[in-house]
Amino acid sequence: MAIHPIDYRYGSEEMKRIWDEENKLQKLLDVEAALARAHAQLGNIPEESAKIISERANTNWVKVERVNEIEEEIHHDIMAVVKALSEVCGEHGKYIHLGATSNDIIDTANALLIKESLEIVLKDLKELRTILKSLAKEHKYTVCIGRTHGQHAVPTTYGMKFAIWLDETQRHIERIEEAKKRILVGQMSGAVGTMASFGEMGLKIQELVMEDLGLKSALISNQIIQRDVYAELMSILAIIASTLDKIALEIRNLQRTEILEISEPFGKKQVGSSTMPHKRNPIRSEKISGLARVIYSNVIPALLNNSLWHERDLTNSSVERVILPETFVLLDEMLKNMKKVLLGLEFFPENIKKNLYLTKNLIMAEPLMLKLTEKGMGRQEAHELVRRLAMKAFKENRDLLEVLSESKEAREYLTDDDLASLKPENYIGMAPRIVDNVIAYVEEKEKTEES
Repeated sequence: MAIHPIDYRYGSEEMKRIWDEENKLQKLLDVEAALARAHAQLGNIPEESAKIISERANTNWVKVERVNEIEEEIHHDIMAVVKALSEVCGEHGKYIHLGATSNDIIDTANALLIKESLEIVLKDLKELRTILKSLAKEHKYTVCIGRTHGQHAVPTTYGMKFAIWLDETQRHIERIEEAKKRILVGQMSGAVGTMASFGEMGLKIQELVMEDLGLKSALISNQIIQRDVYAELMSILAIIASTLDKIALEIRNLQRTEILEISEPFGKKQVGSSTMPHKRNPIRSEKISGLARVIYSNVIPALLNNSLWHERDLTNSSVERVILPETFVLLDEMLKNMKKVLLGLEFFPENIKKNLYLTKNLIMAEPLMLKLTEKGMGRQEAHELVRRLAMKAFKENRDLLEVLSESKEAREYLTDDDLASLKPENYIGMAPRIVDNVIAYVEEKEKTEES
C-alpha cells in the first residue's frame, strides 16, 4: 500500500526506478561483485569464485523478498544481502564481503545511485537552460515594469527576467559538474577506515573496486564516507530547488488577476476550482514552491549527519534512507513541471503595456532627475524637485510629465523635446546587450560540453 506521495504522485518513473528497492539492492550487489573481482585480480580468491559471484550478483538471482526475509530474522540489512548472495553462489559464497564493513558497501552503492540521479537532474537542467535561452532571445525587447519592494520601480524587460534565470541555471550545471569529484566517491576501507582487514593490499583493493565501478576513491574515511559530502550534495539540490521556487513565485505573482502579464498554461478541460468555475489557478507553480519547502528542510538533517560519535554511529542511516530518495524524486518533479510551465507560458502584451503606464509616468522619475542633472541642475536639487513633483502627481492622480511641464523650475532646464523623449520604452539601458552577453556565455559553455 502506497503511503508517501512520491510513491504515486510525484517524480518520473525514471527517477523513481533509481531509488526503488530492487535497484538499490542491485547497486549493493554491484559493489560486492566488484570487491570479489578485485580480490581475484590480486590473487586473494580464485578467479572462478569471482566469476560466479559476479554472474549471480544481480536481482535475477538475489531477490528482494529473500533479502527482506533474512533481515527480518537477523536484523542487519547488509548481512542479509551477503547471506542471500552467498546462498546462490554455493561454495563460492565464502569469499563474499571479504574484509569489507557494511558502509563500504552502502556508501559506495549510494554513490552509484547518486551518480545515476545526478545525470537525470543534469539532463533536466540542460533542457531548462534551452527553454530559458529561447525565451530570453524572444523577449529581449519586451519592455515591462520592474518592481522592487512590490512597488513599481523603473522599466526592465522580460528578456532580463529569463536571462537571470538562465544564468542561474547555468551555474547549477557547473556546480554539479564541479562537485562530482567530491560527491561521487566510494570506499573499501574496512572497520574504522584503517584497511587492516585487507592487509598490505588495502589501498590497491579500494583502487581496483572504484575503478571497476567508475567512482573516485575516498582519500580517507573512518567507517563511513564523511557526511560533509552528502551535506554538499543536499545543499546543491536545495539551491536548485530555490531557483525553481524563485521562478515559480514570479510567475504566480505575475499571474495575479490585478497584474496578469503572464500565465502558466491552462488546459482546455482543466478545472480551476471545485466551486468557482472561472478560476485559472497557477497550480504547477504553486506545487513547485511547495515542494521546495520539503527539500529545504532536508538540508538540516544532512548537516546534522556530519556530526557522529567517534568513528561513526547509526543516526545518519535512517535519515538518509528518507532524504536522499525524497529529495531527488521531488526535485525531479519540480524540474519537469517547470519545463512544462515555461514551454506553455502565456503572455498578455496589453496588460504588460497597461502596467507599464499604470502609474502615469511616475516610473520616469529617475530618468527625469538624470535629465535635469544632464542639463545643469545639481543632482541633489534635481532629486528633491522630482520627488516633490512626483508626490504632487500621485496626490492629484495626474501624469508626472504633465505636472512637470507646469513646473517653472523644471522648464528652465527641459524643452518639449526633452519631455517627449521620456518614455518607459526608451529607458531600458543596456538590457538587450546584457541579455546577449548571458546567451553568448551559455552558448560557449554548451560548446565546451559538446567537445
